[in-house]
Amino acid sequence: MLRKFASIASLALCLAAASPALSADYKALDAEAARLMAVGKIPGLAYAVIEQGKVVHVSAQGWRNVERKAPLTPDTVMYAASITKAAFGQYVLMLVDDGKLDLDTPIKAYLPKPLPDYDAYKDLAGDPRWATITPRMLMTHTAGFPNFRWLNADGKLDIKTDPGTRYIYSGEGLNLMQFVIEQGLGLKVGDEMDRRIFQPLGMTRSAMSWRPDFRPDLADGYHADGKFEEHDERSSVKAAGSLDTTISDLSKLAAAMVSGRGLSPKAAAERTRASFPIVNAHQFPPSLTGGDPDNARIGLAAGVGVVVFDGPQGHAFFKGGHNDITDNTLVCVERGRRCIVILTNSGVGQRIFPPLVEAALGKTGMPWAWEYNPVRPVAAP
Repeated sequence: MLRKFASIASLALCLAAASPALSADYKALDAEAARLMAVGKIPGLAYAVIEQGKVVHVSAQGWRNVERKAPLTPDTVMYAASITKAAFGQYVLMLVDDGKLDLDTPIKAYLPKPLPDYDAYKDLAGDPRWATITPRMLMTHTAGFPNFRWLNADGKLDIKTDPGTRYIYSGEGLNLMQFVIEQGLGLKVGDEMDRRIFQPLGMTRSAMSWRPDFRPDLADGYHADGKFEEHDERSSVKAAGSLDTTISDLSKLAAAMVSGRGLSPKAAAERTRASFPIVNAHQFPPSLTGGDPDNARIGLAAGVGVVVFDGPQGHAFFKGGHNDITDNTLVCVERGRRCIVILTNSGVGQRIFPPLVEAALGKTGMPWAWEYNPVRPVAAP
């Protein structure tokens, strides 16, 4: 969701000062996470560490509901938010392996009728550029769409820039990819992701839409000011961000992703191939102008469902997930097949991400300033 992100710069510097790499000592890592959570005023924090493609540590601290003093556990269901996009990317690449989808074939080849003939996309009538859009463009945020149509003054969907020419973060693009799969291939994305990803990986408390059995151990959310908001029961599948999951479950998916499990080597390589260079100085707000030359220095680019870069430990990928009551991140380094996955039930979880990621993985070169556009300062502790 498009939103203003709190600046992490001053707080991160203070927190990181005493945060050496602790990945070999998980008791110390848990203690560091607890310290960071307290200083950052994060109500609930769950994280997992993957080494050599295997989950080696899972931790949950704090509260899933502060008012009821209900503890957060490794099996507490939390919003994945936009980390859903990375999970959906895994499914899209499975369809590529199946020969049912080609990343560079225009989506018009898969749809029974022209896109504007569908009621949900009638706003694109008169704009022939939709016919040039490919699955790769949708999965790399280069189709030219806004993040969501309701952000436009008229509430209508439009194409901001020629498809394939600019990275513009877009939930609309991922949701259109879901539409193409469901309308063109006749597959129900939520059911298929459960059958092909969640069940085989043992992700028993994960789903793309609400399940009543989530209720007994469910994390509610907290705004930047500490205001409570109940976890929403999302009834519809949205590739852009409807996944409910747990840290225990999501760590299994991260381990599979960084190891390439479930995919052919060719399809797995597509995830982290630099499909499109990112010149934008910040991910939010989506921008049509300007750029940051440092992006090219680290090879910042869009992959399939993730963003890739080259850091001091080599090629890496990441995906964040954010809304007003959720802040999550997934950071993976290909060398050593190493990841950390972090879920919080706070709108300002990003306050503690840089030092916690460094404590678990060491220096990764993660482009935090690009991921979180600093718009207002956060007082140092």
